[in-house]
Amino acid sequence: MSVEDAREPGDRDDPRGLLEAATQATRSLQGLSTELTARVPQLLEAMRSVGTGLELHSTLDRICETAAELADARYAAIGVIDEEGDGLSDFVTYGVTEDQAALIGRLPDGRKGLLGALIQHPESVLLDDLTTDPRFAGFPAHHPPMRSFLGVPVRVQGEIFGNLYLAEKSGGAEFNDYDLHMVRVLATEAGIAIGNARLYEAARQRERWIDGSVAVTTALLAGGDADKALTVVAEQARRLADSAAGMVLLPAEEGGLEIVAVSADDPAESLGVVIPPESPVVGRLLDGEAVFVADSASDQRMSTRLAKQYGPSMLLPLHSGGRVLGALATPRARGAKLFTEAERTLATQFASQAALALMMAEAQRDRERLAVYEDRDRIARDLHDLVIQRLFATGMMLESAQRRSVVPEVRSGVGKAVDELDVTIQEIRTAIFALQQGPAEAPSGLRTRVLREINMAAVPLGFKPAHRFVGPVDALVGELTGKNLIAALRETLSNAFRHAQASRIEVVVDATAELADGRHGVRLSVADDGVGIPEGGRRSGLRNLKRRAESLGGTSECGPGIGPDGGGTTVVWEAPL
Repeated sequence: MSVEDAREPGDRDDPRGLLEAATQATRSLQGLSTELTARVPQLLEAMRSVGTGLELHSTLDRICETAAELADARYAAIGVIDEEGDGLSDFVTYGVTEDQAALIGRLPDGRKGLLGALIQHPESVLLDDLTTDPRFAGFPAHHPPMRSFLGVPVRVQGEIFGNLYLAEKSGGAEFNDYDLHMVRVLATEAGIAIGNARLYEAARQRERWIDGSVAVTTALLAGGDADKALTVVAEQARRLADSAAGMVLLPAEEGGLEIVAVSADDPAESLGVVIPPESPVVGRLLDGEAVFVADSASDQRMSTRLAKQYGPSMLLPLHSGGRVLGALATPRARGAKLFTEAERTLATQFASQAALALMMAEAQRDRERLAVYEDRDRIARDLHDLVIQRLFATGMMLESAQRRSVVPEVRSGVGKAVDELDVTIQEIRTAIFALQQGPAEAPSGLRTRVLREINMAAVPLGFKPAHRFVGPVDALVGELTGKNLIAALRETLSNAFRHAQASRIEVVVDATAELADGRHGVRLSVADDGVGIPEGGRRSGLRNLKRRAESLGGTSECGPGIGPDGGGTTVVWEAPL
């Protein structure tokens, strides 16, 4: 339904509403003097002016200005009653300068004094001197002096929206019955204009939240970085809720909810903060319930250090299909206005849509990962069943040719080719094992750490050591053994750089090794073509390697290297699996 179609009874573009408004205005004017009748054109012009435009706050500004001109008042204001009906959610003024407003400070809350009385008992009030009224509670500091006062309730669709106040009739005069009748008629038209503006504002607000939901869904399903997609959720929530920050929280490993994506002026301050599992807020969110907080700084349920800097907050579960994925928080600054019922409803719907998009994106990524895994399995099978078998057959043919050859040079050359084929087969098998590993193993697996150490050692060495993996290294080697193996590799490469003067280093990690006592183990071999270990040289590094291996039930030994005639050193470090 468009805004134009959603008109309340009494809309001036609706003939029936126009007739009703005109009838009410005519009844108000019947029997009055010619003085009031003479001001009817001014009243009609004021009514036309009030009905111009659809933006709510500008409509309230226009009503105040028009009412002041109509009643010849110096000051005018509209107090908008809050959802609870016992205070003011907004207070729009006319005649008070920006400097005066800044000196006065906080706007009235409508819970005491004359304004509070008119909220509790909405009726027209006409006072010669408001300071003498028993309901008057005094002006705040720097408030301009006011004496004459006129107040009229403003109704929208039969319900009290707020009150229209006028003060200080020009020339020190007092408001009279004529002014009261004129302002009453204007308040009727103001109610119609406010109703239209509220409908228009609600439609625009819904449109913004829908656009935000579309943006989030598009970002999540684009298949990009997951963290960036969550940041889009936080950014859209912050913008749409007009909040100081937008935060996405996901379940933490140690329990509770962790802030994983933030849109704020200083996001680093919030990122990584964990709401502990014992917090009542966490329990309600994980149960799929929304939590609305009037003031985060003073609410006992808000236990994090961040709460002290925020005021009204919405904490919404990201749940869809009976599954809670996390939560969305949109805190406003301290002293900011509370979230309206409409904002809460729209934000809750946005969170549900974001959760659905998250689940769809997760399912899409699972499908993409499954396709990748299936492709990797196919490649691994092809490498094993076709490539390795052909290489193995080629190696056997070369070995047969080597045995039949009587020329030493040919036998030596064929032997080297066979050795290279063996190395190639081992490297292909290492690639096969890597293809068969899961996604969680690769980033922090032993292979990755070994390669990192080799790349780091390449800088001081001036060349990159060769490397080879045998067997499913990441799958078989435990965390403790892996840490000690990396330490042994680092020590060995450091010794090679400082003492060996090597031009070639070969690193082999074999997860299929069999130890001397028959146990399955992992074997690290680091061989170089350097000067070897001199007689009487320091052995502290070798002793460290030996102690590390023995602490795990393994051994560490040294032997000839890969240089000519066994030159250099080979360090073999072993530990059981």
